[in-house]
Amino acid sequence: MSSVQDLAEAIVAREGGFVNDPADPGGATNHGVTIGTLRRLGVDLTGDGQVSEADVRALTRERAVEIFLEHYFRRPGIGGLPEALQPSVFDMYVNAGSNAVKVLQRLITAMGFPCPDDGQIGPVTLRAAAQAAEAAPDHLADAYAIARRNYYYALADARPASRRFARRRDGGKGGWITRAEEFMAERFRLTEAEHKARVSAWA
Repeated sequence: MSSVQDLAEAIVAREGGFVNDPADPGGATNHGVTIGTLRRLGVDLTGDGQVSEADVRALTRERAVEIFLEHYFRRPGIGGLPEALQPSVFDMYVNAGSNAVKVLQRLITAMGFPCPDDGQIGPVTLRAAAQAAEAAPDHLADAYAIARRNYYYALADARPASRRFARRRDGGKGGWITRAEEFMAERFRLTEAEHKARVSAWA
């Protein structure tokens, strides 16, 4: 597995620079870090006593990497999960917060290793994840990536404003789907036809 530092730098590179998309509930974002995150952490980069869009714009890649490592990898406890799961769970945690852990918890419960789907990586989840990894060492990472992809499709099913992140204007796979599929073996990735069939009910 790549180092955690490498994973964080890859996430920042994947997220891109400053955006403020009205359809994105995260609001102003730079290098994948939202204005809400900066406010929650009290990161006042401009020194004016408030956290605003100006602070989001001032965020450097290096600071974004530090934020991801500390608040999206170390503090949630992702480093305690089986190594094969860490890259995808970390990447999804940046993208979807504790829902990344809930997706994992529901998956391993369905595999026969029950744990609460509370979004917290505690002793029960760590034990269940280790048992699941031992039972399916060659398949757990793919299974999680598939569950992650399914989560994004379901979210777009329920929230039409988010469909642009799962389907491009030309009908192809949107960023959410391609991002999830980066963490699975090629044989589990949907063909363009399969993707279009999955989203065919969307307006």
